[in-house]
Amino acid sequence: MGERKIFNHMETENTTFSYAGFWKRFAAFIIDMFIVSIGGFIIGFIFGVPYDVLTGKAEFAGFAEDYILSFILSFLLVWIYQAVMESSSKQATLGKMALGIIVTDLSGKRVSFGKASGRYFGQILSGFILGIGFLMIAFTARKQGLHDKMAGCLVVNK
Repeated sequence: MGERKIFNHMETENTTFSYAGFWKRFAAFIIDMFIVSIGGFIIGFIFGVPYDVLTGKAEFAGFAEDYILSFILSFLLVWIYQAVMESSSKQATLGKMALGIIVTDLSGKRVSFGKASGRYFGQILSGFILGIGFLMIAFTARKQGLHDKMAGCLVVNK
């Protein structure tokens, strides 16, 4: 049987990219979730307790409604943050920028908002299957998770 070599880089139009590994991407995720949590806390505080007190809903009866609204707002906040940032000229969220990694399509070009959105929704699926979609990053030749493969994206070192 022949030996197969796997390289940890991609060449496109005379440019070489190296793929961002699992731990670097995980660290970027932690930074991003910290940033989004601060934003979510501020939004939750503005629309949560003060809103309930002003509208007279400061009782247990409105808890389920507030929880559902909070979940929906959190989902939207993370989706918009990630899709807008990754489809911007920076091609990265703040966490990815801090660690010098960017999101590209398979040819090394900037992704569209739609493709970045598809990548985000693919991350939700990766989480639903016990994180296996994320663990794929550590074991695939191009360091792609399930969400990257679904959206046709790469995460590379800048």
